[in-house]
Amino acid sequence: MENYKEQYAAYIDRLERRLEKECEERFAPGSLVGKAAHYSLMAGGKRVRGVLVLAFCEMLGGNLQVAEAFGAAIEMLHCYSLIHDDLPCMDDAATRRGQPSCHKKFDEATALLAGDALLTLAFEVIAASGGSDRQRADACLCLARAAGGRGMVYGQELDLAFEHKQPKESDLIQIHTHKTGDLINAAGRLGVIASTFTPKDEAECDAYTRAVGLVFQIVDDLLDCTATAQQLGKPVGSDAAAGKVTFATLKGMEAAQEQAQQLTEKACAELEACYGEKAAFLTAFARSLVVRKN
Repeated sequence: MENYKEQYAAYIDRLERRLEKECEERFAPGSLVGKAAHYSLMAGGKRVRGVLVLAFCEMLGGNLQVAEAFGAAIEMLHCYSLIHDDLPCMDDAATRRGQPSCHKKFDEATALLAGDALLTLAFEVIAASGGSDRQRADACLCLARAAGGRGMVYGQELDLAFEHKQPKESDLIQIHTHKTGDLINAAGRLGVIASTFTPKDEAECDAYTRAVGLVFQIVDDLLDCTATAQQLGKPVGSDAAAGKVTFATLKGMEAAQEQAQQLTEKACAELEACYGEKAAFLTAFARSLVVRKN
């Protein structure tokens, strides 16, 4: 796709402006928790989840104004998870996206509350999105399921439970299907919800996002072994330090990279077969993730 970078930048710009607007309107003036939430939320990043919302919506000819709100909501929820991940009781990470993590910049209690606020605000933003009653209800249910006790939180639980153990590949797939994959799947589904869609659209979305979610984690595992802290904007080697088995250590670097490539090409081929040129951005997006350096 010739204008892939320009389209990605346009999606990012749209999301950034919406996130700034939501922070300005939904936090109390002078709130330290609001300042901490804004600090972490606007620290940059690839906005993978928000971009997926917009891209699926646009591919299906949906309402981009509604999708923009849904994209902002999932970015808020994702940011909450990162703030909490970095806390001493979890990963105890001092940096995130090249700057002090939220609890280092502020304090643990403020960081905890900032994460709580962003989680809650995600659903407020969906409720005020301007979508139909059905769209807003479906979006809230979709995001809650992806983030909750059978979704991302369950994946976090499994991840902690397998520290210093020897998981099989099937265990790793189960962990990361929930920890990483459920929110990526929800992003695609939110884009679908913001459009007029068919059951086939939902199925194609699920197949693509499930593959992309697993690839995203495999590449994360590879980068934790090969990238520098400057490239990633956070500490490297944390998996090994925590005694975690990852796709990179279980399968070997070359085999893990090959698995990621095969999953990507299969997902792209299926999406192209269904949507043709309309899928160009999403296929370029998937192929960029498998070769990313941060």
